[in-house]
Amino acid sequence: MNTIIEIFPDLAKGLTITITVLIGAAFFGYLFAFIAGLCRMSSNVFLRKFTGFYVEIFRGTSLIVQLFWLYYAIPMLFGIELGSNWWAGVIAIALNYGAYMSEIVRGSILAVANGQSEAATALNMSRFQRMRLVIFPQAIRMMLPEFGNYSIQMLKATSLVSLIGMEDILYHGNIIRSTNLSQAPTVYLLVLLFYFILALPLIFLTRKMEAFSKKGVASG
Repeated sequence: MNTIIEIFPDLAKGLTITITVLIGAAFFGYLFAFIAGLCRMSSNVFLRKFTGFYVEIFRGTSLIVQLFWLYYAIPMLFGIELGSNWWAGVIAIALNYGAYMSEIVRGSILAVANGQSEAATALNMSRFQRMRLVIFPQAIRMMLPEFGNYSIQMLKATSLVSLIGMEDILYHGNIIRSTNLSQAPTVYLLVLLFYFILALPLIFLTRKMEAFSKKGVASG
């Protein structure tokens, strides 16, 4: 018990980094998802091909490798600095999960019944109006549960930022473990608990979004 009391405050020092990286990655991840998802449905061939390339690259390669590329390789090869390891971590996670979520955006829009678009056309709505007033609100409902699940995934992915020197929860856990190997089981048990507690609100929110998504989506 004394060991836990000693370790807990040290791990808590990493909470701010973990939470801010999650918030930043979620914000930009959703943004990239909507941009890429909509661009993949564009009539512009260049936009479709470019976003398709982005999606396949980031879905087909490791997030750790992407993180190292953004933080180490790109600055060395091209002299492009992202400003800090915080930005490198946030952008890497956002680009990776944005690629996955872009398919949710695209799939949800395509899943809205054709009859809805036809009815909107009959009401003399423009393409933009059909998307904004009819299709998008229904598609958003379908996206919400998966977005909630990916938010939980992004929380877990924040642990990777310790690899580029960010002092998150796992970073502090590794420091404690390296100074006293016998404490390793206790340290990593507490790290697990920290992530689980942080995930609880996201789990609760995801369940609420699943219930909400079942209402108001037309099927005919």
